[in-house]
Amino acid sequence: MKKFILPSILFLVLASIMTSCKQKETHVVFETTKGNIEFKLYDATPQHRDNFKSLVAEGAYDSLLFHRVIRDFMIQGGDPDSKNAQPGALLGEGDKPYTVPAEFRLQDGIFHRRGVLAAAREGDDVNPEQRSSAMQFYIVWGRVFDDESLDRIQARLDKYTDGRIKISPEMREVYKTVGGTPHLDGQYTVFGEVVSGLDVVDAIQQEPTDTNDRPQTDIRILRAYLK
Repeated sequence: MKKFILPSILFLVLASIMTSCKQKETHVVFETTKGNIEFKLYDATPQHRDNFKSLVAEGAYDSLLFHRVIRDFMIQGGDPDSKNAQPGALLGEGDKPYTVPAEFRLQDGIFHRRGVLAAAREGDDVNPEQRSSAMQFYIVWGRVFDDESLDRIQARLDKYTDGRIKISPEMREVYKTVGGTPHLDGQYTVFGEVVSGLDVVDAIQQEPTDTNDRPQTDIRILRAYLK
C-alpha cells in the first residue's frame, strides 16, 4: 500500500493548487426598494474589489439611498450620511476617511459601457491622482452614440488627457449599440458590472429628481450582501 501514498499526496497537492488558482467570481446583491441588482466585481481591479467586498460584509451600504440620479447618465449611492437624511437634504459629501488608488483597465476591455459599476471621486483639482472614494459608487446608464458624437468625445479626451485615452473600435461599437458614458473613460475606475437587474437601474434613472439630482421619492438599498 505504501507505493500509493506518494501519488495520492501529489494528487491532493495538485488539486489544492488548481482550486486556489481558479478564483471564484465575486458577486454582490443590492436589495433595493425598486428591486434587486446583482453585480460581478472584476478581478482586474483587486483593490476596488476587496474594498467593496469589505464594505458590503460590514453592512456599510445597508439602508443608504441612491442620492444622486441623472437620467440618461448614471445613478449614484454610497453616501453614509444618506442613511437618516431628511427629505430634500443635500447629500454627497459623506464617506470613509480613506481613498482607493485608481485602477484604470481599458486594456482589459473595462470601460464605461451601460451597466458597469464605478467609483465616484473628488475632482482633479484636489485629487490629481484620481483616487476613488472609499464608499461612493455609480452605475452607468448613459446613452447610445453615433460616430460623429464619438469623434467629438475623442477630441475632448485627447485634449484633457494629452491623448492618453483612446476609444478603440471595439469600444466604439459598444457605445453605438449598447450605450454608456465614454467621456468618463480613463478618469474614473470601473470595477464591476450588473449581471442581473439592469431593468431596476433603468427604473431608478428615470425617477423624478429635485434641483440637486436627489430623487423626490427616496430609493433605498435595503440590504447588500455577498452572494
